Amino acid sequence: MTRLSWISGGGALTQKRQCTLAGVARATIYANRKPVLIVEIDVLLKRLIDEEYTRHPFYGSRKMVVYLGRCGHRVNRKRAQRLMRSMGLAAIAPGPSTSWAHPQHKVYPYLLRGVAVVRPNQVWSTDITYIRLERGFAYLVAIMDWYSRRVLSWRISNSMEAAFCVDCLEDALRVHGKPEVFNSDQGVQFTSEVFTGVLKREEITISMDGRGRAYDNIFVERLWRSVKHEDIYLNGYCTMGELMVGLTKYFAFYNTERPHQSLDNQTPQEVHQTSSGGGARIVDKYLGQKRLPVELRSSGTSAGEVSIEIEPTIQKAKTGVAPTSCEKLRA
Repeated sequence: MTRLSWISGGGALTQKRQCTLAGVARATIYANRKPVLIVEIDVLLKRLIDEEYTRHPFYGSRKMVVYLGRCGHRVNRKRAQRLMRSMGLAAIAPGPSTSWAHPQHKVYPYLLRGVAVVRPNQVWSTDITYIRLERGFAYLVAIMDWYSRRVLSWRISNSMEAAFCVDCLEDALRVHGKPEVFNSDQGVQFTSEVFTGVLKREEITISMDGRGRAYDNIFVERLWRSVKHEDIYLNGYCTMGELMVGLTKYFAFYNTERPHQSLDNQTPQEVHQTSSGGGARIVDKYLGQKRLPVELRSSGTSAGEVSIEIEPTIQKAKTGVAPTSCEKLRA
């Protein structure tokens, strides 16, 4: 009988104390432990949750339990919560803790509600989504031009650090120039000084989604749905290398070949290069009740052409100061 057999997992004494008394190195005990096995049913449940969440991002754990039950998998709410939490998923709905920025980071106001986007490089926006791999997850960030829906730059990473977001932004600025307004959510990557510092350096107005308002950045949210349903779910990438090759092909197809119904069946690249056929607008449902946070002035420049001139008050957004002018949008 060896001293190693004296060590047990139960009892009043901790394993650390048992190893000390028996004169056994703790590394010997830990080396004999069985590796944690990947539960196949959890992988299947995560895939089902991932696909349903992409279709219905407002589904929380309660609705996921019902959905999984319809798929023939009986799970309780705690299990659904654990699986969703492991994937970083939460239902899109107003409420506490839906989207928190770093407490030390400045949050900027949302400036695009009710604003007509009438030309390329007027408004860019960005967001991050996750992609399930065979073992673990990858994170994808992309920058889109609202007018043309063109994906200007994208990056993938195996961590949520801000570095790959900054690299994506620098690449878009280097290749496509700079926008007038840049919109993002309130995630710590986009509120970080290293990210907003690039925007300030280029004198770009910063806008951020309101907390719990998914439709403030609906164009990128719609992009994620297309990416996952038209590429990710069909190919089931296993490694970061496969994902990189696959997304490179897909975004080239998305920009140059895929017709967009909202663009009169043109491609994003055609609309971006010709500056015609595109456009965007976040409808302001409260225009009759509230005034716009930023005064805008529109002026016709030629037949059928409209330019939106941003008043000096929007410049305050660059420093995080709320604009004081609240005049309505004038036709």
